[in-house]
Amino acid sequence: MNLRPFRRVLVANRGEIAVRIVRGCHEAGLEAVAVYSEADGAALHVRLADCAVEIGPAASRDSYLRIDKLLAAAAATGCDAVHPGYGFLSENAAFAQAVIDAGLVWIGPPPGAIAAMGSKTEARRAMAAAGVPVVPGTMAPLTDAAEAAVVARQIGFPVMLKAAAGGGGKGMRRVDREEDLANALAGAQSEARKSFGDDSVYVEKLIVGPRHVEIQILADAHGNVVHLFERDCSIQRRHQKVLEETPCGALPPETRARMGEVARQGALAVGYVNAGTFEFLLAADGSFYFLEMNTRLQVEHPITEMITGVDLVRAQLDVAAGKPLPFTQADLVARGHAIECRIYAEDPAENFRPSPGPLRGYREPGGPFVRVDSGVVEGTEVSVHYDPMIAKLVVWGRDRAEAISRCRRALTEYEIVGVRTSIPFFLALFEDERFLRGEYDTGFLTPEWLAEAIAPLAPETLAVAAAILRFEADLARRPSAPLSASAWKRRAWREGAR
Repeated sequence: MNLRPFRRVLVANRGEIAVRIVRGCHEAGLEAVAVYSEADGAALHVRLADCAVEIGPAASRDSYLRIDKLLAAAAATGCDAVHPGYGFLSENAAFAQAVIDAGLVWIGPPPGAIAAMGSKTEARRAMAAAGVPVVPGTMAPLTDAAEAAVVARQIGFPVMLKAAAGGGGKGMRRVDREEDLANALAGAQSEARKSFGDDSVYVEKLIVGPRHVEIQILADAHGNVVHLFERDCSIQRRHQKVLEETPCGALPPETRARMGEVARQGALAVGYVNAGTFEFLLAADGSFYFLEMNTRLQVEHPITEMITGVDLVRAQLDVAAGKPLPFTQADLVARGHAIECRIYAEDPAENFRPSPGPLRGYREPGGPFVRVDSGVVEGTEVSVHYDPMIAKLVVWGRDRAEAISRCRRALTEYEIVGVRTSIPFFLALFEDERFLRGEYDTGFLTPEWLAEAIAPLAPETLAVAAAILRFEADLARRPSAPLSASAWKRRAWREGAR
């Protein structure tokens, strides 16, 4: 067995995912080194780590996206491994290779697998060759609008233009008529160039009214690959996920088994190792198509952990150390139902406009089977420089109804003062009869639905508002006590950097 033991991990990220990885390292008996920008000096991931290194100004391009600074931080603190988290450089093959070239263990998939799946057109070709069903469309970037028109006529309108190098809804355009194709292509290319530095765009058939279903996989370096069932990520705004749940109520058992096996075969085809996610579109007729692969840990990984009992971060660490998976596909069982709500500092009543600022008051919910993954504490500044996520509220129930009831209760216990949040949106969602019946797809959150649901505050939302007012009044009565670095509770930095 080719083991690659390590003891000190550089966490090349920030926020709640950095906190999650630091905790995972500590539970595995490993030391964790945090990095932070000038804006994140008081961040929770910095406080929890064994050591922390400042890597530059607030702007990501000058800090969290600087490979040279990350490697220098690892060298200065004696790290022997790097975990990239998600976002930033987590799917950057050049970063993965640079970590390996520096003699460090990369806690992620091989650079070749990242590169193969990082381009959506390359990934489509690789998956089609492996027998994975893909959405009809081009397997290479478009050269011009004329080519796009020819392909669109062949596969039929409506079609979707997509950035080959991107994600997060950037560089995407729906096109229903041929006369709109040229302008849409130019717009998609321009947005892709600004967002990813690559204006490559491809076209595929638009699957109308699909579910967005993803399969979590784990693979080790010994040829073992398992899937950990599915997550339904269909509740989206502007092509970005806001709520995820598992299992997917629209997935028959035989389709679930087939989708999981397809994901396993896709991972084997590209020599994948570590955690990853295959994303599929589930059509109304029960057919499904490969959408893309995320070669990293996902934001929504906690709901998979809740129903399987598998610690995905610990599994990542063990696989990177050369250990085989301790279970087979037959050992894995999904129990109950889990839901994740992404709590953002956004104002739903103002079209989800970001609401940055200090958290003058912050209290999280609790109770049985309630988990909160956050990177903030009271006094934390929600910065304009980064994604405005405050926390992820994750709940488990014996069935979907119990999970929704528990999630609704937990949402009403949140007390957040200083910024607007997306909590009223979720409370409105949990009152919608169609959602409660599980009757939704990726187009559920229309502007009309949002306008109708968010405007009138539900009783639960009023209760939250009242609780916030009580909390703010209590806060005003407290003596002021600024955050003190000397009060941070850190474990000792053993024997320096060694």
